Amino acid sequence: MASNEGSTESGSLRKVITVRHAVAIYVSSVLGAGVLVIPGLAARTAGPASLIAWAFLALGSYPFAYTFSRLSARKPESGGIYSFTKEAFGHGISTMTAWLFVAWVVLGAPAITLAAGTYLAYAFPISGPGVFVVAALILSLAYGINLRGIKLSGRVQLAVVAVMLGMLMLGVVASSPGIKPGNFTPFLPRGLASVGVASALIVWSFLGYENVSNIAAEFRDPKRDFAKSVTISVVLIGALYMAVATTVVGTWSYATGAGVTPFAEMMSSAFGAYGGAIVSILAVVIIFSTVNAYTAGIGRVVYAAAKDGNLPRFLARVDQKSGVPRRALVALYVLVMVGLVVYYVAGVDVQSAFLATSGAAVLTYVAGSAAGVKLLKGRGALNVLPWVSLVISVVILPFIGSLLLASVPVAVLGFAYGRLRRRQPDQPEVPPWPSVQR
Repeated sequence: MASNEGSTESGSLRKVITVRHAVAIYVSSVLGAGVLVIPGLAARTAGPASLIAWAFLALGSYPFAYTFSRLSARKPESGGIYSFTKEAFGHGISTMTAWLFVAWVVLGAPAITLAAGTYLAYAFPISGPGVFVVAALILSLAYGINLRGIKLSGRVQLAVVAVMLGMLMLGVVASSPGIKPGNFTPFLPRGLASVGVASALIVWSFLGYENVSNIAAEFRDPKRDFAKSVTISVVLIGALYMAVATTVVGTWSYATGAGVTPFAEMMSSAFGAYGGAIVSILAVVIIFSTVNAYTAGIGRVVYAAAKDGNLPRFLARVDQKSGVPRRALVALYVLVMVGLVVYYVAGVDVQSAFLATSGAAVLTYVAGSAAGVKLLKGRGALNVLPWVSLVISVVILPFIGSLLLASVPVAVLGFAYGRLRRRQPDQPEVPPWPSVQR
């Protein structure tokens, strides 16, 4: 084709990701948003007993990370869990997974950016509509950066992760004198079931280990770099989560702001009003990094599914200059903005939005873990880890409650679409593309 749009067909995804970029994307995908919001929401749900759920999922995160990294290392390609389920179960389950990924980002991106707006509203006079404006600006910036290319996105992640880690360590150390033993009693004020509900919230904080799998085709050396980046990330994230969650409970900083802004409350107690204002601004930067990382990963899922015909094929195009799936990213941007508008009109609160997102994500993890069980046979003692990740996913599902209904219809429709498409005459495949000249 003579047009610029047609020239995208000659592009391909570039192999530019190393261990440091992978750790940055892992940490920002998993840690960035959850550490700022979820400790307060979980503590309001289960009290000090929420720490049990944090410990359970910190330990349980390694089976997820191991399963997805091993699957990616054995066959690195764009699409992550979508590609794993296609290999393991065929187009019905893989199409369902792709559709769940879309539901995940449409529900989750507005939720976490609204949390960013809420952080700003903690320290500055921002109205309810202003919170939604902040969310829209964060989404627009993240998608704009990703349209420029994944290498730029990775560099942004490195810078943001450095800021994030520094802020977290400062907050924990500065707030630790305010920890009081009396704040840990009663330990289980709302019964054992509340720990399950807290786990359904907290699992949102550990979502993200699959995100790097979505961009496996862009690793320089996936067999070496996945193992290193997973180990570093799991240890770092688990330790930081437990430190922050313990501090949030011990200082009782979850008692204000509906539990959404505990870190701002911690910093305000330690450093005064200026501390709360600074951390609110940094929270926006950190939450932006999470959206930035997920934008890169989910865009590749849409690209891979469209290339197979499980989503509209016109989305399966890679821009020649930037090496990114522009059409997939633009389509996702439109959908998440629609999701943000729906949240505004319906008056959805942040906790409900997080639980609804967990529903789509955990269903996706069920499919991905099941693929790991089937595809990772014969790999020694560690072969039990895909089974562990599958059991954890299934156990958490009931605690999401009625908000799971936001994702189940999407899963059913996606599965039906995939099965129906298999019965139709084969469509011509999108042709492979030569590598981009550097």
